[in-house]
Amino acid sequence: MSTFDRNQTARYAATRAEAGVYDEGLRSYMLSVYNYMALGLGITGLAALGAFILSVTSDPAAGVAQLPNGMMLTSFGYALFASPLKWVVILAPLAMVFFLSARINKMSVGAAQGTFWLYAALVGISLSSIFLVYTHGSIARVFFITAASFGGLSLFGYTTKKDLSGWGSFLFMGLIGIIIASVVNIFLASSAMQFAISVIGVLVFAGLTAYDTQQIKEMYHEGDSELVAGRKSIMGALRLYLDFINLFIMLLSLFGNRE
Repeated sequence: MSTFDRNQTARYAATRAEAGVYDEGLRSYMLSVYNYMALGLGITGLAALGAFILSVTSDPAAGVAQLPNGMMLTSFGYALFASPLKWVVILAPLAMVFFLSARINKMSVGAAQGTFWLYAALVGISLSSIFLVYTHGSIARVFFITAASFGGLSLFGYTTKKDLSGWGSFLFMGLIGIIIASVVNIFLASSAMQFAISVIGVLVFAGLTAYDTQQIKEMYHEGDSELVAGRKSIMGALRLYLDFINLFIMLLSLFGNRE
């Protein structure tokens, strides 16, 4: 009997040790995902602010176009916001994210990181126009609202025991609907439709934040090589980065104060 008890105790201790190693590996993996995402957001913010600073001036001699707020666009700003180049700036991040998603399994971790950083910078440049549209105070306020909301939703997705996989098809259909409605509204320029898109967008990207967090957590495998784990971390960071950026844009459309 005593031998049986010792065997049981040994097996229990081994199981606890294995669980501890797994939990430590999972925490390290998720931390790398959030670190990549946070650095990507930092690059986006710096790129957006830098592009905006280079785009406007108060010096009439350096300006080429007047803005409603009394500032003027520089030649760089005019090319970025008013010339056909703006479509390249808008579409370049979309092309880059498709490239990264399609090629990441053939990239080294370093190459995937570099592509992600480049993508984040391109997104920042394309988002720099928000500084022309919204007051800087409201941009900061909405950013912190987004950060708090994202943190709570991602924590829910990480800790919940509820299986969120059933949300996937519903959220995907909502995302497709938002994309189609946004394209249509480019031509209609309807404020009512834009409001509806923003409200639905907040709900969809809030759901995607929790859903993607759980999916990223379930992607973790203790036996992954360093290369595979690195690729998974970057792709997970990309998914959460997109959720954050889109949630921010939708909330800014609803709560941002226009210049």
